[in-house]
Amino acid sequence: MPASGETAGQESAHFLLTGALGAIGVWTMRSLLDRGHAVVALDIGDDEHRMPLALDDEQRDAVVRVRCDITDAEALERVIDDHAITNVIHLAALQVPFVRAEPVLGARVNVVGTVNVMEAVRRRADRMGPLVYASSIAVFGPGGTLGEDDPPGTLYGVYKRANESTARRYFEDYGVSSIGLRPHTVYGPARDQGLTSAPTTAMLAAAARVPYRIPFGGSAQMQYAPDVGEAFATTALLHHEGASVHSLDGPVAVIADLADMIGQAVPEAAGLITADDDALPFPSAVDGSSFVELLGGSVMRPLEAGVSDAVQRFEALLAGGLVRPPEPSPVSAPAQ
Repeated sequence: MPASGETAGQESAHFLLTGALGAIGVWTMRSLLDRGHAVVALDIGDDEHRMPLALDDEQRDAVVRVRCDITDAEALERVIDDHAITNVIHLAALQVPFVRAEPVLGARVNVVGTVNVMEAVRRRADRMGPLVYASSIAVFGPGGTLGEDDPPGTLYGVYKRANESTARRYFEDYGVSSIGLRPHTVYGPARDQGLTSAPTTAMLAAAARVPYRIPFGGSAQMQYAPDVGEAFATTALLHHEGASVHSLDGPVAVIADLADMIGQAVPEAAGLITADDDALPFPSAVDGSSFVELLGGSVMRPLEAGVSDAVQRFEALLAGGLVRPPEPSPVSAPAQ
């Protein structure tokens, strides 16, 4: 088998994306469709409002949509067989606030659902490429390590860390190859959910000329959603043997500076975008060098270019009625 890092020459690849209607999902679909691959979009819901933010009409028509719950192993395997799937990109998960609110459901979706996906791939190893799945920088403890004395700061991170261990065991015990990718702070059109979606809301607010305060501070590693989709699509086309996990690279920004940058991208919104001070319970940045090495180069654009592109897209989407302005929030911190 060719070494990891070489692009697989699969002209007739049939991709299954779980959690396909999410922010990363729609941009991953865009990257795969741009390459001419067949895409089956699996999601438990039927809310397709993010699809037109990333895909044109022809691309949307080319996608096969399937409603399925990944906690239902039999249904998942039927989808894989019915559509002759050769590659799986597993993105489906409940995000931080939803796991906190319903931890049992969170474990069922994020952990058991991931095992179901790995098991389905294992049972079809003769025709399957390596599984590519979304982990998260939430696996790291506040100290920025994976040590037992530095546990994740959220249950979501605990579940994602469990998935990384499961992937290693599936390779060691069953020979299932996989690549896990850990996004940090994904921003841009379609990112409208989750703890770190606030910078995107700020960009939408600037495009709409309404005040907005990002409800956290500190620093974060910023990764533009179209680039993250490209990262998942490119990774899924690699030859790979093993169970590796890689943090995505990307520029690091102080959130207060990011707020100023967003305001500068829309001169009429200058002063409307601000940020709180308290940092999130994740490392502000992680080492993405192994991912850059895996691909042979970075697919992440500079932050100023990403912010500028995002704001321009939001202005067009607002004009077209595809997104709505966010509710204004105070630009200054509330009195204590």
